[in-house]
Amino acid sequence: MTKIKFGTDGWRAIIAKDFTVDNVARVTEATAKWMLTKEKKPTVVLGHDCRFAGELFAETSAKVFIAAGIKVFLAKDFISTPMISLGAVKLKTSLGIIITASHNPPSYNGYKIKGSYGGPLGPEKVQEIEDTIPEKATYDWNSVDLKNAEAIGLLEIVALEDMYIKHVEENFDLKAIKNSGLSFAYDAMYGAGQRVMQRLFPEIHKLHCDNNPGFHGQAPEPIHKNLIEFSEYIKKNGKISCGLATDGDADRIGLYDSKGNFVDSHHIILLLIHYLVKYKNQKGKVAVAFSTTVKIKNMCEHYGLPLDVVKIGFKYICNIMITEDVLVGGEESGGIAIKGHIPERDGIWMGLVIWEFMAKTGKSLNELIEEVYAITGTFCFDRNDLHINDEIKNKVLANCKSGAYKEIGKFKVSRVDDLDGYKFFFDENTWMMIRASGTEPVLRVYAEAANRAIVDEILASAKKVLLG
Repeated sequence: MTKIKFGTDGWRAIIAKDFTVDNVARVTEATAKWMLTKEKKPTVVLGHDCRFAGELFAETSAKVFIAAGIKVFLAKDFISTPMISLGAVKLKTSLGIIITASHNPPSYNGYKIKGSYGGPLGPEKVQEIEDTIPEKATYDWNSVDLKNAEAIGLLEIVALEDMYIKHVEENFDLKAIKNSGLSFAYDAMYGAGQRVMQRLFPEIHKLHCDNNPGFHGQAPEPIHKNLIEFSEYIKKNGKISCGLATDGDADRIGLYDSKGNFVDSHHIILLLIHYLVKYKNQKGKVAVAFSTTVKIKNMCEHYGLPLDVVKIGFKYICNIMITEDVLVGGEESGGIAIKGHIPERDGIWMGLVIWEFMAKTGKSLNELIEEVYAITGTFCFDRNDLHINDEIKNKVLANCKSGAYKEIGKFKVSRVDDLDGYKFFFDENTWMMIRASGTEPVLRVYAEAANRAIVDEILASAKKVLLG
């Protein structure tokens, strides 16, 4: 049988090749047995996003848990990852499971495990589960009848989207957002946020808010190259104040200003810190991934906030959020969490915070970014994903490890940080980073500098140096 390994955020595999009913049953059996070693009467909340055969895989997982005697709260229809995480907290379950491959290409599906606190299960616990995945599922899950399980109390169908909407209504001034005179747009990328945003804002400008498990052939990752249609829509309309996009399972955010310009997650993290501290008088630690902008350090120093920089993978940020007082936790890839919600990435929640910020201040997104720049200085960031074979990837990583790269084009390396990948500093505000993806056969190259021209030059030089 296939060896199943969990990556940066869950197990991902190609549908019908390795992501099969039998393999989902194997992973679920290991999860069930692990749960039974921790609690006498564990429970689990379970759901799926919009991907192909999500319902089939979720029901397979439910049957395995039921065969193990574990009560399952099964989501009604497709839902987002944050809805499962919130469900784990509200329903007080031992774990949350969502069948999703997040932002990966349409051919993938995946399996994410959430803790009772409403965020990713810790890496050491996931490893314990992975280590016990059997060669073949042994529970007689095929004979489980879901209607019968419901009748005897081992299965309960739950409306997690209703629960999430109620939570939003309790935590946001939706009236202020709707009466602000601002006009908003939303691109669901055919993902799991499509229904909730239409329910919250029936009049919103919307794109790709229908169920298409193939995502029209596009990986539902909210980065600019995947959102050109949305950007053009905002430009052509001319009256949209801000555009929000979320990925396949709606835990990542993409943002656009009124001119259709992409606003990256680094700027969003800085905007959130600025809003929560200056306008809402909140405090707390900031925890960010290694690939985020160095300007976060400037912002934290300005407001006297402690800062932790951690490895890439939201699970590392979550570990801090569940043990310490964290104001904002965020990643370069658009996964951000804030105090007062769950210790989980949530693209819709972050978008609503930004819209509330705009509504309450009466300022445009660009005016608010200028407030940030007054504290941190201006900057630009971009990332290239190099799709290369393992031989080239391993050669580049070996060169990084041995210190072979002393300069990248005309940019001389002054120091290197290797917390997770390799971050080459040219000066304190200008850097390039190389890291292999934890979920795809990709080498990621990141760059930050004072302006777009320098960032483009660094990325072009990096491609030439790395690939010869």
